[in-house]
Amino acid sequence: MYRLLAPAALSLLLIGSTSQLLKAQQAPAIDKRYVDEIKKLADQPAVKTAFQTFIDLEPQTKQDLINLTETPSPPFKEQVRSKKYAAMMKEAGADSVWIDEVNNVIAKRKGKSGKKTVIVEAHLDTVFPEGTDVKVKQKGDTLYAPGVGDDTRGLTAVLTVLKGMEKAGIETDADVFFVGAVGEEGLGDLRGVKHLLRKDGGFKPDSYIAVDGDGIGSITHRGLGSHRYRVTFKGPGGHSYGSFGIVNPHSALGKAIYYFTADADKATRQGVKTTYSVSVIGGGTSVNAIPYESWAEIDMRSESPQKLNEVDQLLQAAVQKALKDENSIKRQGPDLTVDVKKIGDRPSGKTEATAAIVQRAMAVSKYLNAEPSLEVSSTNANTPIALGIPAVTIGSGGIGGGEHALNEWWLNDKGYLGMQRVLLLLLAEAGLDKTTGSPIGKK
Repeated sequence: MYRLLAPAALSLLLIGSTSQLLKAQQAPAIDKRYVDEIKKLADQPAVKTAFQTFIDLEPQTKQDLINLTETPSPPFKEQVRSKKYAAMMKEAGADSVWIDEVNNVIAKRKGKSGKKTVIVEAHLDTVFPEGTDVKVKQKGDTLYAPGVGDDTRGLTAVLTVLKGMEKAGIETDADVFFVGAVGEEGLGDLRGVKHLLRKDGGFKPDSYIAVDGDGIGSITHRGLGSHRYRVTFKGPGGHSYGSFGIVNPHSALGKAIYYFTADADKATRQGVKTTYSVSVIGGGTSVNAIPYESWAEIDMRSESPQKLNEVDQLLQAAVQKALKDENSIKRQGPDLTVDVKKIGDRPSGKTEATAAIVQRAMAVSKYLNAEPSLEVSSTNANTPIALGIPAVTIGSGGIGGGEHALNEWWLNDKGYLGMQRVLLLLLAEAGLDKTTGSPIGKK
């Protein structure tokens, strides 16, 4: 997850090197009907019981966090953690639990009518490669370990919410699916949620709540989209003197980078913040050899689909111009070729600040005495947002930092408020069945 800390936490806690500060949008006024709705919901006896249950479960929640953190979940190798999380969901009382084709964990809690579907999700994967030491170390009240916050804390919060609902006997009108999703980080490219919401055979939820990050104020309602490419120029290669005059992939790549960055610089100086980066380059075998291959990995981002596509087209044009230029100056041998492979495609878009799910999320933060902050970020909510499904990403409580770094940490500063927050938003979206109170959350 890439996120901005809520204003209340802007003591600028340490964040990981791959994270970035993203522009927060001043929260608009909250419609009074949502403020009243959340207060009425929180006053229900069963909800109060669940709130107390979260506090009572704090020791077990801490142990769950440690157990899950110490279960490695490298990119594309989430299977072991998936099995453990599925077992924990089943023990917590879900009606049915299964692991799908890509290792997403899905736990269903049936609603009384089942006319609507709400998904509450956190991601199973971490950025850390296989072999990383994920043993949790505690210093004072703070837990340190790679992945302890992003997003193992989110997984633990979702699990505890299910436990609290079971212990309090809370019934919803809608079906609720508690999900541990694979592939949120890096080249995972949101593959877990893309599979979950696929057109052919996927879920069609009425609303989607992703749990990622910490605190109880931030609300991500705008998806930061990204396109990522690996561009590879290929030629015959040869001796730097004896084969002089053949095409040189490095020369072509250098030109492509120059053409792209010059044009992208002009295109991104105005309008919605849009970024580009030539991030990794490689190729070549020796100082006295013309390389047979030269490649680069390129990242571009924007919350505007139009701006993202504009910068994308500039890259495509720069690559083709460089290819043509290099081939035009060859003195012998075959032409240079190029392969442009998209290695990442995160959709962008937004859930309007006036949408019920955003208004409810703000009302929940206010109810819990936190200042709501509307943000743009790259999270699993990107996919449902782009599909037009009302969706947000909210934090799981507590305070954390060092995401994507080996010294990542999380501090349980009233962490139970994170579960209370998730529960209130979930119930507002799913509707509280009459068996546990008056119907709430109807639009």
